[in-house]
Amino acid sequence: MEINGQAVNETLQYAQLGLSPELMRAIEKKGYMQATPVQSGAIPFFMEWKDVIAKAPTGTGKTFAFGIPMVEHVDPASRDVQALVLAPTRELALQIQDELRDLCAFREGVRVACLYGGQPIDRQIVQLKKRPQIVVATPGRLMDHMKRRTICLDKVQTVVLDEADRMLDMGFVRDVTHILDKMPDRRNLGMFSATISREVMDISWVYQRDPVEITVPADAANKPDIAQFRLDVEREQKAEVLARLLEMGDYERVIAFCNTRNMTDRLSGLLNMRGISCQAIHGEIQQSVREKTLKKFRDGQIRVLAATDVAARGLDIDDVDAVFNYDVPDENEYYIHRIGRTGRAKRHGVAFSLVSSITEGLRLDEIQKFTGNKIRPARFNEQGDLVTTAQK
Repeated sequence: MEINGQAVNETLQYAQLGLSPELMRAIEKKGYMQATPVQSGAIPFFMEWKDVIAKAPTGTGKTFAFGIPMVEHVDPASRDVQALVLAPTRELALQIQDELRDLCAFREGVRVACLYGGQPIDRQIVQLKKRPQIVVATPGRLMDHMKRRTICLDKVQTVVLDEADRMLDMGFVRDVTHILDKMPDRRNLGMFSATISREVMDISWVYQRDPVEITVPADAANKPDIAQFRLDVEREQKAEVLARLLEMGDYERVIAFCNTRNMTDRLSGLLNMRGISCQAIHGEIQQSVREKTLKKFRDGQIRVLAATDVAARGLDIDDVDAVFNYDVPDENEYYIHRIGRTGRAKRHGVAFSLVSSITEGLRLDEIQKFTGNKIRPARFNEQGDLVTTAQK
């Protein structure tokens, strides 16, 4: 881990962080003792109200890194919103809400509310009337509440942008800056992400003051165990190859990423024709339908989820057996986020990229250089077994 460019090897026990008995009870209830590197780096500075910008791999405990000091700072006697977390998707917002509520288990009087699109706004107004001190929200829905004057952000002290790069990539830059402008008296701003894009740095330059920069590299301790393969196939054979790999690996829960909405729908149809249960998830599908699809996927009723990058970001799914890049992603960062859906919680994961053109091949070569990941070429031999081949 690096803090402001200086290597720091020490990681801390939660007991060394000077936390309140209430927070320690909540953490111990979850069975945690050792803070992750991003938590060891960020929590002390957040406790001192410093601005923080943290880059750390997916699954390294970023929510607790900002959530623990956020809950510590809240005044339970106050009826004002004191802390705000912005997240790019409904699914991630709900996941953050659940983790923050776990941290608040023994802090009597601390309330957390979650605001997101796709849920009736009246139900959220009822939540806000209970005067939560912490609000987790997607930018668009928070803007709706601000316009309706159903939420007041004047007393907010801490703001966090979680998955900041994806939130800004999704077109929320204007909403995010508008929201930040409405909280001129905030004491600190935290930005957490797996990658730090130019848009993230632009927000940092304008809205942060001498931020502490924390970088946690993907290493043996936190890098997911993911075997990565490249298969060169004809475009019209992609669905057949995917189906073949599913059967060979006996994978029960898989996400197949496509670059367009039309392709997710097409892939879903092709797999269902082959007797493989698959449903698509993308931005044009109604929220209620997306929720039902995700529930079926979690419950094992759907074997394959065909998804676009935007729709899949922030999904609370941590036990995916394999990831397929049905289309090679257009952006290097997308590859990182895609394959990060598998190999979580110390499980072994596998990712297959199906390449059907010179352009896709060049893109994957660039991704391999950018990520430093080893993507091994593979093919089916004469016996029909999958074998790796020599690197070109």
